[in-house]
Amino acid sequence: MNGETLGGYMPLMRRWLFSVDQIVFGEMKRMLDRRSQQRLIQTKRPVKTVSASRSHIEIGIVRDAGTSATGLHGLAELFTYAGEMAGRRHGQGALPAVRITQWQREPGQSSVTCTYDSGAGDDHDLAVLVLPGNLQATLDASKDEVLIAWLRAMHARGVVIAAVCGGVFILARTGLLTGRQATTHWALRDQFSREFPDVLVETDHMVIDYGDVLTAGGVLAWADLGLRLVERLLGPRVMMDTARYMNIDPPGREQRFYSDFDPMLKHGDSAIVRAQEWLAGQRERVISVAELAAHACMEPRTFLRRFTKATGMKPLEYQQRLRISRARELLEFTRSSIGDIAAAIGYEDVESFRRQFRRFTGLTPSDYRRRFAPGADESYSPLAASMTP
Repeated sequence: MNGETLGGYMPLMRRWLFSVDQIVFGEMKRMLDRRSQQRLIQTKRPVKTVSASRSHIEIGIVRDAGTSATGLHGLAELFTYAGEMAGRRHGQGALPAVRITQWQREPGQSSVTCTYDSGAGDDHDLAVLVLPGNLQATLDASKDEVLIAWLRAMHARGVVIAAVCGGVFILARTGLLTGRQATTHWALRDQFSREFPDVLVETDHMVIDYGDVLTAGGVLAWADLGLRLVERLLGPRVMMDTARYMNIDPPGREQRFYSDFDPMLKHGDSAIVRAQEWLAGQRERVISVAELAAHACMEPRTFLRRFTKATGMKPLEYQQRLRISRARELLEFTRSSIGDIAAAIGYEDVESFRRQFRRFTGLTPSDYRRRFAPGADESYSPLAASMTP
């Protein structure tokens, strides 16, 4: 996806975020106020839990003018529920209390300060700092040097730094992701790669966990990230209790479940664009390079070279992605059998189709239909499905 294509996504994403924030912001803020008045490509590192000898676990949420209200208050609620679930499962006092703080550099200030605290006292002992989604951070490449320096200092003191969606841009500006893999929203992949060439961007994954830094992709991936942190801090049972209570999937989703094929068309090679447009209407059959080249009035070798350069992939993979995109549509909007869908898009071997579908989407065709086809299976439970071996 190039810059111009991304530009088409940004207004839509901003309008969608604004509408969601308006709906969620008010209720979540009221719930948080009532509570305050009443008083993780996963690495192979083992999950660590926090000892009960610690009086509390402090989780800080970093905010600025561009922070998503949905992510901000959603994370605060998730961590609050996790603390309650830990108390119910293990008894009050068996595990440290969860203390939620919010941190911000106010305009004109030269330091980052705590602007909200669910606990009491001025002594802070942060375990984690989370940067929620932030589309403004993707539009403004300038650095908030005060915030960047503070995040680096917190990391040097052993605080885990985590970020979601556009918040990953802020984390990347600290240099803490250099030489590592990171994820962000799939629609921001190309922009992120251009701005941070030293970071290995991988947007198929919902969460990538290095232990000391975590990144999460997708506007609502704060839930996946939050549950990953709950698992680390309070244990897997509390994480599962929290996921069930909030009716959300436990960690395990991937962005490729949701992102469809969006071919690059504004690459400047008009002959290849015409071939791509023609291919878009030929998704039900396999077309040879020779036939494609003839349609584009080129020699096969020339066509192959120019097509690969323009689209970033060879014609066979490009066609496979187009056919899988068509299969998604048929799974979502028809009741055709898996075998009939495979045949309709040119696969003679249904097992080969299943393998290719899973390769590109991360799901089997049946699982995809259960997740995304309207009313496909009223008894389908995302939580139960994610736990099925």
